[in-house]
Amino acid sequence: MEKHLIERINQLAHKSKAEGLTEEEKQEQKQLRNQYRAEFRRNLTDQLEHTYVMDENGNKRKLGK
Repeated sequence: MEKHLIERINQLAHKSKAEGLTEEEKQEQKQLRNQYRAEFRRNLTDQLEHTYVMDENGNKRKLGK
């Protein structure tokens, strides 16, 4: 995720705690958080798909779902 989007998520979180958010800002925050979660899941899934486990005999095998 791009750095400026993460910074915007953090700005909205701080503003929410300090003074509250408008409805428009709440929607933006929700959208940004959903986008962050989707990208996080995609990256984690991709990483796990390329992860191998080595057994005691030295054989490599992919992680199962």
